[in-house]
This record gives sequence, C-alpha cells and structure tokens, in this order.
Amino acid sequence: MSQPHALVAGGLGVIGRNLATHLADELGWTVTAISRRSPDFETSARYLSADLEDAAATGTALAEAGPFTHVFYAAYQDCGGDAARQVAVNTAMLKNCVTAAEKASPGLQRVLLYEGAKYYGAHIGAFPTPAHEDDPRVMPPLFYYDQEDWLTSFAEGKAWDRVVMRPDVVCGFAIGNPMNLAMVIAVYAAICRELGLPLRFPGSAECYGKLAQVTDAAQLAAGSAWAATEAPGATEYNLTNGDIFRWNHLWKKIAAHLDMDPGEPMTISLAEMMADKGPVWERIKAKHGLVDVPFDKVAAWGFGDFIFNCDWDVISSTTRIRQAGFGTVADSEAMFLRLINEFKERKVIP
Repeated sequence: MSQPHALVAGGLGVIGRNLATHLADELGWTVTAISRRSPDFETSARYLSADLEDAAATGTALAEAGPFTHVFYAAYQDCGGDAARQVAVNTAMLKNCVTAAEKASPGLQRVLLYEGAKYYGAHIGAFPTPAHEDDPRVMPPLFYYDQEDWLTSFAEGKAWDRVVMRPDVVCGFAIGNPMNLAMVIAVYAAICRELGLPLRFPGSAECYGKLAQVTDAAQLAAGSAWAATEAPGATEYNLTNGDIFRWNHLWKKIAAHLDMDPGEPMTISLAEMMADKGPVWERIKAKHGLVDVPFDKVAAWGFGDFIFNCDWDVISSTTRIRQAGFGTVADSEAMFLRLINEFKERKVIP
C-alpha cells in the first residue's frame, strides 16, 4: 500500500485528536480514528465508534475499516483510579484493537503505543532524573508495563514491529477531554477571575520550585509520524518539548498573559474546591457565550492536583530520540500561552 492508512485509537483525546488531524489534514494520510464520541470539528480523518472492550465488535468494525499500515494506540480508561482494574481493562482494550487491526491488515508495518513518565515512577515520588528509556521499572501495578509486555511478545516474529512513545503531561486542544493541564489552568483562571480572586498557584510550595516538563500535542504528533515511518523499530522513545521549567517562573508568565494578579501560592485541593463550582462555570458560559462543555468534562481537577503537588523534579531524557533523527523542540511557555489564546478563540474560555 503506497498510501499510508493510520488507525488512531483514542481519536478524540488530547493525543489522538491532534495526531489524527496532523496525519490526515497536514500529511495527507488516510486516517481512521476510533472514539466513543463523534468529532465536533472539520477533518478529513474518518471517525468510527467502536467499544474496544468488546473484542467481537472491535473485530467487525476494523475488518470493515481496514486494511491499515500503522496503528497509533492512545486509548485509555481511567477505571476510577483502580490500578488493578486499569491493568485488566486497558490491556484487554489494546489486545482487542491490535489483534483486530492485524487480522484486517496483511500489510501492517508498525504499531505505536503511548505511555508516559509514570513508567519511571513520576506518580509515586522522586525518581532518578533525567529518566532514560532503559531505566528499571518501579513497583507495579501499572498498566503501561502489561501493555508493553503484551505488545512486545505479540509482535515477535511478525512482519510488523512496535515502537513505544513516552511523552509527559500532553497539552493540546481537545474539547471534552479533561486530562489536559492547559485546560485545567485556563478554566481555573476563568473561575478565579469570575470570583474576583488572584490567580494563585494552587499546588505545594515545594512543587512551585521544582523542575517540570510537558509535551505539546503538536510536537507529539510530528514525532509520532516520524516514529511511525523513519525510526528504528522495536524501541522506546521519550518525547517531551525538550525544555524544562519551574512553575514559580511560568505561573507568573501565564498570569501576566491573562492580565491577572498571580498573588502568592496557596495550597488547595482543586478536586475539593472545584466540586461546587459548577454553577459558577454555567454563569461564565452564559455571560460570555461559550461552547457548552459540561463542568465535569472541562477539566480534570484531580489531575491538576497531582501535577501541582509533584514535590520532585520530573525530567525525561530526550537524547535517544534526538540521536535517532527527531530533533524538533517546542517552547513550553509559548505553548501554554498559544493554547490559552486558542481556547479563547474557540470560545471554550472567556
């Protein structure tokens, strides 16, 4: 097949949406994206609904949609934070997707699996930094390990291979996908402004001064296209923006961009403090004519609490991917300010 045909699982998440549109609308690939919802934007990517937990339904859907040359697996089920259930459900979803895609695709070339810095223990506590792709694993359960082990084993002896991508804190435009730090900050700022409050950093004093990293969804999409077609196979790549920052510097830049007083940091639980702010968000939407995104779908406050209370440096080495040939970098400060502008332009925030 001369024309690449990508299957993107998790097609409306912050990774999948930006990847599908990059491949289809910028690179001219044929793209089939799987999502539980229909897209609310124009794209030449074809979206289909398939329950990846249902092996038979997935098989039927992909048999009709294929054949594919590449699979990009970015689907995820949170399972209420139950780590053991996360392992079972997310590994089964990957198996169902890849097994069906392979069956429908005699010319399958590569499967890309997305993980993250949790692979190195970023969710547990301080870990050796910068983290390298061959660093030892941490104590399971962690569904990344089970997914990677299954995919590695399943790919053995096949005509296709697999590549693992490890971004961290992916930020981009994706309505209805709350696991997006840029959206957490933007909505938190809108609520603070509505209540007449400074834009105080809500995390810990320790985190405020630690080194952090993020990954622009556009950077990840470009790196994924490279990894699918040019990178050596059967390997793993960290992919972040390539820079690092401290919140005590970046937070003030974001506040200035929004013309807000950053005040002094004050540690709060966003999950607790935002629990009753639904009516405030409804008032903001009505006042400014915003897109009707439900409050429980606009921002993942628990995710914000996790990121803003990492009392340790979070840094991944990107040496391997640069030496392999993908040397593109992104400016994290410019990324946050660009995304805030985009959220405003698309009437997601005032």
